[in-house]
Amino acid sequence: MLDKKLMAELQEYVESRLDCFVVYNEPMYSESKVLKEVSENELDEFIKNNRKPEFKQVLFNYIDEKGLSDPEIYNKAWIDRKHFSKIRSNQNYRPGKNTIIALALSLELNKKETVKLLSSAGYSFSDSDTSDLVIQFCFEKKIYDIYDVNEALDYFSLEPLIG
Repeated sequence: MLDKKLMAELQEYVESRLDCFVVYNEPMYSESKVLKEVSENELDEFIKNNRKPEFKQVLFNYIDEKGLSDPEIYNKAWIDRKHFSKIRSNQNYRPGKNTIIALALSLELNKKETVKLLSSAGYSFSDSDTSDLVIQFCFEKKIYDIYDVNEALDYFSLEPLIG
């Protein structure tokens, strides 16, 4: 159960980040720079040098580092065994953002590790999305129980993470 002081901190955290946005209407690059020709070898080399580990690698590395079992992870994340099995066995499967956040909570990752896990699946936190701000707050405050995270989301009348 989250106390009133923590809820007040949460509200202040969200409001302070939603008030400081600047919208840019001008393009940040010129079309000529974007359309510059590159050889196939340059592109292959770029990909080789810049590719990061895929989601599945990042997730199972974290699980191994924490020394946790699959059931410990999927039960704490409120994910059923079949879904977790699909994540483990299907190389091309990419779970939804909320599932990845639930897995990060079950692993008790810090915010930086969570950003890495999300990024490996092509997701990110948005500082203009209230749900994402609530979730980031929970990671910063080390609130890892999904029930408590859902309670914080409910405080802002937002959809629960999972469940």
